[in-house]
Amino acid sequence: MKRSPALTLAGRVVLVTGAAGGIGTATARALVGAGSHVVLVDLHRPPLDALARSLGPRALPVAADVTDSEALHAAVAAAVARYGSLDVCFANAGVAPARPTTIRASPVREFERIIEVDVLGVWRTVRACLPEITKAGGHVLVTSSVYAFFNGTTNAPYAMSKAAIESFGRSLRGELAGTGTTAGVLYPGWVDTPIIKGQQEDPAVRQLIRLATPGPFGAPVTAERVAGAVVKGIEARSTRIICPRRWAPVSAARGVVNMLSDAVVDRSRPMQSLIRRLDA
Repeated sequence: MKRSPALTLAGRVVLVTGAAGGIGTATARALVGAGSHVVLVDLHRPPLDALARSLGPRALPVAADVTDSEALHAAVAAAVARYGSLDVCFANAGVAPARPTTIRASPVREFERIIEVDVLGVWRTVRACLPEITKAGGHVLVTSSVYAFFNGTTNAPYAMSKAAIESFGRSLRGELAGTGTTAGVLYPGWVDTPIIKGQQEDPAVRQLIRLATPGPFGAPVTAERVAGAVVKGIEARSTRIICPRRWAPVSAARGVVNMLSDAVVDRSRPMQSLIRRLDA
C-alpha cells in the first residue's frame, strides 16, 4: 500500500482550536510562516481578533466553544466560505486543573469540565472537520500529552483525557488508512505556558514535579519549539509528534516505565507526604 504523499503547507487551509494562547498561538504563527491560511478558533473573540491582526490576511478568527457542535460546524463552514476548502484540522483546545490535587479532593465541576473540553471537545472538532478533510485528502492532528504514558497522580482528569486522546487519534489513523487522509497525535512534554506556571505556584506541586520528573524531563520547552515540531509533523503526516524528543524513549518503553514509576510512587515517602498535602 502506498503512503500518502507529504503535505505541503503553502496555500493549505488549517483550522486550529485553542488558538488564542500557548501552543495554539505559536502554531498559528508557524503555519502562516509556512504559507498556510489559518482558521483561528477559541472561546473568546477579542484575543482571536488581536492575533488575526498580527498574522495578516491569511488568518480568519472564529469564536467557538469546542463543547458546542453547532458552533464548530459553523467554524468549518466559515473556513470553506472564506478559503474554498479545509485541509488540516489541529484539534488542540484543552484545559487543565487550576491546581493539581487528588481525585478525592477534585472539584466535581472542574473534573467534568476537563473531560468535556479535552476529550469530547476534540471529538466534536474532528467530527465537524472530517468531511472536508477527507474531501481534501488532508490531515488531522490531535493534542495528547506525555501524560498519556506517564503516571497522572494529582492530575488525574488531565492525564486520563490525554490518554483517551491518544487512543482516539490512533483509532482515527487506522480507520483512515489507505484513503489518502491521515491522522496523528501530538505529545508535548512540559511547555512554558501560563497554565503550567499557574499550576506550579504551590511549593508542594513544584517539589512533587521535581521528584516525579528529575533532570531534563522536568525542564519546560517553549511553545514555539512545539509549534516547529507540529509544522514538520503535519508536513510529513507523522503518526506521532513527541516534543521534546527526550520523551520518545519513555513512550517506546512505556510498559516497563509505567511499572517502575508506579513502584516509585508506592514506595516514596516524600512523594506520599506531598500528595497528602495536596489532598488536604
